[in-house]
Amino acid sequence: MLPQLPKLKHLDSGNFFLIAGPCAIESKEMAFEIAEKVSAICNRLEIPYVFKGSYRKANRSRLDSFTGIGDEKALEILAGVGEHFDLPVTTDIHTDEEAALAANYVDLLQIPAFLCRQTKLLVAAANTGKAVSIKKGQFMSPQSMQFARDKVVESGNDRVMLIERGNTFGYQDLVIDYRGIPVMKSFGSPVILDCTHSLQQPNQPSGVTGGKPGLIATVAKAGIAVGADGLFIETHPNPAVAKSDGANMLPLDKLEPMLERLIRIRKAIVAD
Repeated sequence: MLPQLPKLKHLDSGNFFLIAGPCAIESKEMAFEIAEKVSAICNRLEIPYVFKGSYRKANRSRLDSFTGIGDEKALEILAGVGEHFDLPVTTDIHTDEEAALAANYVDLLQIPAFLCRQTKLLVAAANTGKAVSIKKGQFMSPQSMQFARDKVVESGNDRVMLIERGNTFGYQDLVIDYRGIPVMKSFGSPVILDCTHSLQQPNQPSGVTGGKPGLIATVAKAGIAVGADGLFIETHPNPAVAKSDGANMLPLDKLEPMLERLIRIRKAIVAD
C-alpha cells in the first residue's frame, strides 16, 4: 500500500507506481518538458506517477561537478511542476536542516543511500510529516533496512518507502540481489527498485560516474517479476548533455514502450 501522497492518481489501476524525472533540476524548461511527457504517458497507462528531481547534488566525485542551479530556484521549479501538472513531487535531502526546507516545496522526501543510517536526518525527515523514501545503502543488507525504517516510524511517521539500489561489487560496479525486495516488503512498507542507480559504475578514473542504461529495462522487468511495488527511473530528453549522471539516465523516448512491457509483466504476475 502506497503512503498517501497529494495528487497521486490511478491508485485503483493495479499497476506499479513510478518515480521518474531528471537526476538534477537543470532548468524550468527541462523539468516541465520531462514532467509533461512522463505524466501524459502515465495517465494513458494508468500508472501512479511521482515527479523526481534533485534540487542540489551533494554527493559528487569531483569538486568541479555540477551541484545545482541554486536551492530556492530549483525547489520552486519542483513546486511549480507539482502545481502545473497536478503531480506529487520528490527530491533528496542531505542534512537535517534541509528536511524542513525541502518539505515546504515537495510531497516526498528521499534519503540518499550513503545517508540511510544518519539518525538525525531520518528523524528530521519524519518530523516534517511528509512521506519519506529511504534508499538502501550500497553497503547494507536488506534486513538491516528495517532499522532505518523504524527510525522514521518510531518518530511518529509511518509514511515510509524503501528503495533497493544494488550493492557494491568490487570497486567499480554494483549488483542487485533481488531476494532483498521481498525481505524489505516484509517490514510493511512499499519497496521500490531504483533501476538507474543500481546500474551505476562508480569510482571511475575520470572522476565521472559511469553506468549501463541499456540494462534499465532488464532490471526493471526482474524487479516487477519479484514483486517490487514501484520503480525509480531517472530520464532525460538527451542524457549525453545532462549536467549530472547522464551516463545512467534512460533516454526519454525509450520510457513509454518499456512501461508498456512492464505492465504486461505486472498483469501476468498478479494473475498468477
